[in-house]
Amino acid sequence: MKKLDTKSRILNAAEQLFARYGFNNTSLRQITSEANVNLASVNYHFGSKKSLIQAVMARYLEVFMPTVFSELQLLVNNQDSDNAQPSVDQLLNAFVNPLLALNKINNQSARHFMVMIGRGYSETQGHLRRYISEQYSQELNQIIELFAKTLPHLTKSELFWRLHFSLGSLVFMMTSDSALSEIAEADFSEKASTEYIVNKLIPYIAAGLQS
Repeated sequence: MKKLDTKSRILNAAEQLFARYGFNNTSLRQITSEANVNLASVNYHFGSKKSLIQAVMARYLEVFMPTVFSELQLLVNNQDSDNAQPSVDQLLNAFVNPLLALNKINNQSARHFMVMIGRGYSETQGHLRRYISEQYSQELNQIIELFAKTLPHLTKSELFWRLHFSLGSLVFMMTSDSALSEIAEADFSEKASTEYIVNKLIPYIAAGLQS
């Protein structure tokens, strides 16, 4: 097995700890101990804890965002006419494969990614939201525009709230997938993988966005 370089070890350790304990409750000392590196290595590669948080998110966003954008563009291009809009279900489903594909990077990366997105809000990590908005402003604006065209009855304000409530539902599902899977199997004899649960969630979110 190829030995990981110092930067990758730091990123892997930080991801695990941030997902488990949160950004605020994870110290650089914990990260260096987990990665088996010294503090100077963290400072050399990242400069600060905020930059490290952004770097952990960046390696997933760099894969996730372009893939989602490609899926959405393909969806739009495959519409029967120039004026036709994708359905809400189609828009939401375009996010599923890119999200689950993150597990090819690390075993729990899809879950960790969504947990950290949630922590960006719950722990008031304004710098992280600004970083994502600045780095992916074009993609985010076009995604919001697609939902706005598909849901023309919603004001910008209402669309904002509903998209964020939808994100919250997805974060909850990703952080609770193991428990949900155990309950589904015990109570209903359902084998519920993460993909299975996500596909259960899509109609629920779609209904909320369209109501």
